[in-house]
Amino acid sequence: MTLIAELFALAALLYFGNRAAPIVWRNIELGRGRISLLGTAIVAGVLVWSMGMASSSLFSPSDEHADHAHDHDHGHEAISTTKLSSQDAAQPEGSDYEWALPQGFPLPRVPADNPMTAAKVELGRYLFYDERLSGNGTQSCGSCHLQSLAFADGHQLPTGSTGEMHMRNSPGLANVAYNATLTWANPILDELEKQIVVPMFGELPIELGITGYEAEVFERLTEDARYQELFPAAFPDDDDPFSIGNTVKALASFIRSMISGNSSYDQYVYAGDKSALSESARRGMNLFLSERFECHHCHGGFNFSGSTVHQNSTFVEKVFQNNGLYNIGSTGAYPQVNPGLHEFTRNEDDMGRFRPPSLRNVELTAPYMHDGSIATLEEVIQHYADGGRFIEDGEHAGDGRQSPYKSGFVPGFEITNQEANDLVNFLKSLTDEQFISDSRYSDPFVD
Repeated sequence: MTLIAELFALAALLYFGNRAAPIVWRNIELGRGRISLLGTAIVAGVLVWSMGMASSSLFSPSDEHADHAHDHDHGHEAISTTKLSSQDAAQPEGSDYEWALPQGFPLPRVPADNPMTAAKVELGRYLFYDERLSGNGTQSCGSCHLQSLAFADGHQLPTGSTGEMHMRNSPGLANVAYNATLTWANPILDELEKQIVVPMFGELPIELGITGYEAEVFERLTEDARYQELFPAAFPDDDDPFSIGNTVKALASFIRSMISGNSSYDQYVYAGDKSALSESARRGMNLFLSERFECHHCHGGFNFSGSTVHQNSTFVEKVFQNNGLYNIGSTGAYPQVNPGLHEFTRNEDDMGRFRPPSLRNVELTAPYMHDGSIATLEEVIQHYADGGRFIEDGEHAGDGRQSPYKSGFVPGFEITNQEANDLVNFLKSLTDEQFISDSRYSDPFVD
């Protein structure tokens, strides 16, 4: 997108406000399209403006940590939670939402212009699962984000409402409230309110495909008796609560509420249940935390991700790493459609750098990597043991192990079959069975 087009988009947003979204997004798609870093910042920032709109706990390096956990046994049903309301912690004015945070979890950061409320979360839940929010009425957010898969979709690459295949894997949504950035590679999309507009209106590729069908989509919503109650309840101060901005805010509120922290690992570390992890998983945890394997450098903290932000964060670190997945023609290049952070910065050193995702519920979010090109956890571990991927022939041929841009945290290592099995069992211990069946996040149209 040229600078002239970006300035046009900016002018449209300033002049038309929320109504400009169709104009702005008709020819750009922030997460995957061709828009400059400056243009992204300008357009995303002004869009959010136009809508009117703890320190992290490190996980245990050994059984010693569990010995200092609570002596009482909570069992495997649930661990104790910390309930925080707007009166208990620094939340934006106007919030009435009660966070039921797992032990060890800080309060998520929430934009001041979109405070969490129970009514917005409930409206967002309906919108998230409503296929009428797509241009052709065939797909919802929930079509590519399934609760049973921790809100991933199980496919290598997702397919949009018009049948167009996308170029990046559909990530899980558990704990996205803590993500410093919201897509695989875009450093500007750092709030849900910015990112959600992309699948709604983007055309490269088309996801929900609302562009060109705005009036029809909102007619469907405004005629629904349920939404005639939910929108005014969520936005009681608005004369006309039915708007693009309010739809975005409600969706962001619901997705921000998706907190996962009741896995076997959490039972072991925070609830003091020493039976929660098998011996194999405990060995795998120690391997994960070792300098020998380096896993924790990119997947650390309570959310098992280096790209984490929360209410108590003193600074925001937006982490992107090259893990040696490609080295096309021995030049360090990645496939043209997926160059990673380089797409936005044009900095040569950013080639192939993508955000390290959270490993919570990673057992459920296969296939892996930004392009879904690795099928199993076992293959992921072998990839890192090899220090990258060697592709012998084809258009992507090259030795990722020798990439000049590969992270120093991917040097490769020796690993036995038993150690690989232990590491897989530890990763599986991060699965939160309660989260994937929690009625607060379920499809209200099938309840």
